[in-house]
Amino acid sequence: MMHLGVPDAGPAPLSLAAAVTRPTAQQPDWPDLPRVRAVRELLRTAPPLVLPAEADRLTARLAAVARGEAFLLQGGDCAETFAGNTESHLCANLDLLARMAVVLARAGGLPVVRLARMAGQYAKPRSATTDGHGLPVYRGDMVNGLGATPAERTPDPDRMLRAYAASALAMKVVRARTGGEVFTGHEALVLDYERALLRPGPCVNHRPYSGSGHFLWIGERTRRLGGAHIGFAELLANPVGVKLGPETTPEEAVEYVRRLDPDMVPGRLTLVSRMGHRRVREVLPPIVEKVTASGHQVVWQCDPMHGNTFVAPTGHKTRRVEHMLDELAGFFEVHRRLGTRPGGVHLELTGDDVTECLGAGISEKDLPHRYRTACDPRLNARQATAVTTALADLLRLPVTRCPNNRPRPRAS
Repeated sequence: MMHLGVPDAGPAPLSLAAAVTRPTAQQPDWPDLPRVRAVRELLRTAPPLVLPAEADRLTARLAAVARGEAFLLQGGDCAETFAGNTESHLCANLDLLARMAVVLARAGGLPVVRLARMAGQYAKPRSATTDGHGLPVYRGDMVNGLGATPAERTPDPDRMLRAYAASALAMKVVRARTGGEVFTGHEALVLDYERALLRPGPCVNHRPYSGSGHFLWIGERTRRLGGAHIGFAELLANPVGVKLGPETTPEEAVEYVRRLDPDMVPGRLTLVSRMGHRRVREVLPPIVEKVTASGHQVVWQCDPMHGNTFVAPTGHKTRRVEHMLDELAGFFEVHRRLGTRPGGVHLELTGDDVTECLGAGISEKDLPHRYRTACDPRLNARQATAVTTALADLLRLPVTRCPNNRPRPRAS
């Protein structure tokens, strides 16, 4: 029997059916439940988008990251769109990741694991249920449309089928362009979609695999310990991640590690800090210390974008490159000081010529010119290069090995 993890109150695992009753945040308010059930059944019989062997290969690569023998570069669109799922756009994003990886590999003297926000990033959590016009908020193309009309904003379960088809096309581009050397990941958000794409593992009594992506993460808005999303992540054989915002406590972090890495498998779990540049140096150290003391070898990754978002005077949601660089610097400072490994970075970026973030030649007056994101602002290629250059400098900082295989800064 498949299980969805352990509730807060006791050790007994929940069955897949019983997990439906767990608190489930950020889900679509589907108006046609019979159609939802029909779509789920179609997805259950569809071929998986990724294979168990590929997910296992990523776990092995992430184990190297956790040991300090590789670096993780993750990036791509904030929210994929059906209209934007073109070969030219996908290749531009993949090529940008490839160029960044070359720079980081040279700087750090380590192989770089590339993980694209691609082939599944079609749903987004939101802070409000309605927009300024009183319409249901846009939740990603998997759920509803961006157009500001009641028809567009009504959640449509058939969009899950379109998201699957678009993801399948994207996976073909990824495999053809990279020879299978780039993995894909997205936020595990819409559980009707994610549960329907669970597939049995190759071994009897093995955990099921997600067929929707190599790597899935649980976001800041859905990481409740007693919620369905963490329960879903407990189930998976794939490597998984959890976003840790500035209100995360060290005790919560240790509980994520205990639940999501029960067998203490290096690379199984990635903890993604998104504290904001003002909070990272304060909030992250006790979390790192407590998790490290637990003995688990996790991947420590920094998302320097989501904690640094603000609304510009133009009305555009944006981020400053200088704030991202400060958070990255703080992330590295914390790990160097504690003797742990700053293992990776998670960026929202695009190879397209957009004007969504500030810095590296983009000012507030430029934002309206090519502000094309469906949700949050992305780095363009020039800005991503600036971040890569700064990150390369951080990777060049000299380190030595501790006896327990964790890096430690050399004395100056």
